[in-house]
Formats: sequence, C-alpha cells, structure tokens
Amino acid sequence: MKRGLTGRYEVTGVMGEEVRAFVPHPLPPNPPLELTNQRQRLLERATLALGRLDSISLLLPDPDLFLYAYVRREAVLSSQIEGTQSSLAQLLLFEIEDAPGVPLDDVVEVSNYVAALDHGLRRLQGGFPLSNRLIREMHGVLLARGRGSDKSPGEFRRSQNWIGGTRPGNAHFVPPPPDRVAECMAALERFLHGEGNPYPALIKAALAHVQFETIHPFLDGNGRVGRLLIAFVLHHDGVLSQPLLYLSLYFKQHRAEYYRLLDLVRTDGDWEAWIDFFLEGVQQTASNAVETARRLVALFQQDEQRIQAMGRRASTALRVFRVFCERPLMNLTQMCERTGLSFAAAANAVKEMEEAGILREITGQRRNRVFTYEQYLAILSEGTEPL
Repeated sequence: MKRGLTGRYEVTGVMGEEVRAFVPHPLPPNPPLELTNQRQRLLERATLALGRLDSISLLLPDPDLFLYAYVRREAVLSSQIEGTQSSLAQLLLFEIEDAPGVPLDDVVEVSNYVAALDHGLRRLQGGFPLSNRLIREMHGVLLARGRGSDKSPGEFRRSQNWIGGTRPGNAHFVPPPPDRVAECMAALERFLHGEGNPYPALIKAALAHVQFETIHPFLDGNGRVGRLLIAFVLHHDGVLSQPLLYLSLYFKQHRAEYYRLLDLVRTDGDWEAWIDFFLEGVQQTASNAVETARRLVALFQQDEQRIQAMGRRASTALRVFRVFCERPLMNLTQMCERTGLSFAAAANAVKEMEEAGILREITGQRRNRVFTYEQYLAILSEGTEPL
C-alpha cells in the first residue's frame, strides 16, 4: 500500500545551506498494514522457521557453543556492511592476546560489536527493559575504542548527520534535525513497549528497524545497532530464548534492494513491500542457521569417531578436540588452560590431529603457534568474505 510520505520535512540550516531533514511519523503505520492471505502465509513460515531456530538447543549438545561462534560471525558480517574488512579468523586471532599479525583497526571494530551484543544480552537477561537507555549503553560499548570513539559513544547526536553525498545539501537522505532525535526515539521506545502496537513481534521488529534507521540517532554505528535491535526485540518479546537471528548476511546479499525498500517506506509509505522482504529474510536466515547447526553436529560426530579410532592416543586427543568444538581457533597455552593437560601432552594431541587433517597451524611460526579446526571455521565463514 502506498500511503504517501511517512513523515514530514523540516527545513533547517546546516553548514551554511538550507537542508530538508526528514522527521518520521510515530509507529505504527497509519492506515494499518494490509495483512493479506499471502502476507499471513509469509509471516507463518517465518514464525515456524524461528521456532525451529529456537529449538536448536535440542539439536546441539551445548547451545552456548553455537551462540559463541554465531555471534562472532554476525559481528564480522554486520561490520562488513559498514566497510570493515575483517575476517572471522582475524577476529578469533585478535581474541588470542599474543596472536601475531592481526590488523588492528578493523578487528577492534568487530570485537566491539561482540562486546556490545554481550552487554545487551546480559542486561536483558538481568531483567533490564529494552529501552533507549539500553540502546545507548550498547552504542557506548560499540564505539568504546578504535574508529568512532570520538563520535559521542552512548549519546544521541547533537549535530546533523546525513546518508550519501559529501554534505547535507547533496545527501541522499537527511535524518531528523538533532533537536528532534530525543522525541523520535521516545516515540520508538513507547512502540517497543507495546503502546499502540497491534502486531506480532516479528512485524514489530521489522517496523522498529526501519524507524531506527530513519531516525539515525547516533553520529556513527547506526547500522550495526539497528541490526542488533531486530534480534533484541525478538529475544525481549520471548520469540527467541537466545538472540540468534542475525540478518546481516541477508542484507549484505541484497544491499541494493534493502536500501531501496527503506527509501520506499519513507517516500511512498509502502511498509508492506518492506515487510515481505523482511519476512523472507527471517525465514531464509533462520533456516540457514538451523542447517549450519546440523552440519556442525555432523562434523563433530564424524571427527570424534576418527579420533576414537586412534586407540590409546584417543583419550588425550579427545580432550583437546572438545575444546576446539568450543573455540575453533586456539594456541597451545589456551589448550592447556582449558584441558588441564601439560604442554607436551597438548602438543602431541595436536600433532595427531594435524596428521589426521582435523587441525591446521596457521601462523607458519615455530613460537606462539595458533591452530584452527579448519572445517568448523570454514562452515562458519561461509558468506563472510569481504565485500
């Protein structure tokens, strides 16, 4: 449905020229969404896929193991959309303190994303509400160090930003003036808390994401926080017991359409086209996450059987292997800490698994060597190649 403009333009002076900044109307859309039979079926399929994703704990021996790895994969993908060129292996290397040769700026940015997600999850699990305060806290962690640390971490912006172009006057899109940000975000918070919202959590998350991106309340990091918001709405509203739905790969693969549909909502009020795109992405992403978990379980079982066939050497190798199922990239010091094995015993177990083609050393050095569970990392890294 084309409702027309979903906000109003305010003419404001920025950098010595007049600029038309867009101030969105509060949610929910008016007139209400058209939930046709076809759209209802899309919603049902997406909801069913989310249910399978939420049941992933029945499939995995340790669901936290999957969350650890999947969160880091999402951090890489979400940061890539903003132009960061870090890989998943580089992030995992960065998390090993003495790992050599890691490019700092990009990986710090991705590591900050992991920390922001972890912070938000701990707050929600502690009973803190999904609110503007929590969003600002997560933003503060996201920009705590590295690039963007001079862009008012944890604070709504007090100056005009813009999207595309070299200045507000030739920008593709200009979000609300800074003196409108607080009221726009307050209205979004009321919507998140259910005021005037007749829609299920999935549609609520879809609407909230567009509204957040339109308000663009921070000087930097809006895209990453806006994508996190989707997972946190679904977790907060009880649809997912863990925030495991991350749409960054889907948005990355359909970037042009994603940005076109955001514009279409603002200029034409076509929320339905966005909702259809979003629900399709939820179904695909949730189904792919479940399939990834199944592949990992099959891989772990296959390699465990190979190790058990080693005979007397199997017991020590299995202890090392199981910590690699938790962390697909480690050095010998970490292995000893996690297994309680001596350095020599861990080194011998690693050598056995290298010869079996399960582990691979990736630094090429004789000291501070780092080993990776190659097939595990390969599965997780699918689709995370830099843009």
